[in-house]
Amino acid sequence: MGMAQWIELYGDRGMLTVGGAVMGLGFGFLAQRSRFCLRAAVIEFWHRRFGEKLSVWLLAFSAAVIGVQLLALGGLLDTASARQIATRGSLSGALIGGLIFGIGMVLARGCASRLLVLSANGNLRALLSGLIFAVTAQSALSGALSPLRAEIGSWWVVDGGPGRDLLARLGLGHEAGLVFGMVWFVAALYFIWRSPQRSLWMWVGGIGTGLMVAAAWGYSQWVARESFDPVQIQGLTFSGPSAEWLMRVVQWPSPPIGFDFGLMPGVFLGSFLGALLGGDWKLEGFKDGYSMRRYMAGAVFMGFGSMLAGGCAVGAGVTGGSIFALTAWITLLGMWIGAGLTDRWIDGPPASQPTPQASPALTP
Repeated sequence: MGMAQWIELYGDRGMLTVGGAVMGLGFGFLAQRSRFCLRAAVIEFWHRRFGEKLSVWLLAFSAAVIGVQLLALGGLLDTASARQIATRGSLSGALIGGLIFGIGMVLARGCASRLLVLSANGNLRALLSGLIFAVTAQSALSGALSPLRAEIGSWWVVDGGPGRDLLARLGLGHEAGLVFGMVWFVAALYFIWRSPQRSLWMWVGGIGTGLMVAAAWGYSQWVARESFDPVQIQGLTFSGPSAEWLMRVVQWPSPPIGFDFGLMPGVFLGSFLGALLGGDWKLEGFKDGYSMRRYMAGAVFMGFGSMLAGGCAVGAGVTGGSIFALTAWITLLGMWIGAGLTDRWIDGPPASQPTPQASPALTP
């Protein structure tokens, strides 16, 4: 039975929900096993360690780029119809939002996707931070913080179409995008070779996480082509779906189901299964009041920053980056800068203490 028949039976929204759940399950499991996290990768980069966390992120990012560009070259994905390229965007929102999100993910010790993954592992700090993230994201989307988001976003805008497509701006095609992805894949292999803590899950988890991003793009395009109704293609992201699930809890009637409806529980379940497999599931809470305030502040920064930038570390940094959306790359740059500066300011290495000298012996 083809996709058209499945859509006729369950509707395009039903099939998008199933796809979101399956992609989410795979992403959650692989991200949990590989410890995929942009915040951890950024800190390794700025500390010049270039270890396993940076390697995993580069594997995921390059795999997503390679997968998406191969889909585009094969005629299975029209990146120009993606919202991150086709609609009007904000360069000021992308840069400032990326900086704010980068600050937040260092304070919260994890990006939005990492918080969801850790929540399924019994981490109550991540669970509370994720709830605050969702509330703030919804407030920035259509609540008290939305005027501020709209104001910052209006400072520097770019029209949709080729102007928002980085490859088109550079006069390049998907072949160049594929080469770019392969270059970073080789870089990831080099860092893995240098890492003293190589493991199978670094390879499988890192590459698999990135391929889930590409698969999400390809699946939604498949549904869009087979459906009689207009369907917006999309990839993996966590800011919008977090806000959507919040509204499902507090509002009736709930938003219509779709890809995001299946994504969030899929990621949670996949991460839970990964934690059980690896023996990582355990309840964890806050150590003290300072850590609680820090996590809460970080969640607020990430919630507002993601909505201002148009995506989170996965939504903009990997999903948007894999289709070479201009604003996504600016957001990703802002995240790396904001996170690096915040880490140096708050979590930088402590000043070296002088070695205490022994007191001279007393002579009788």
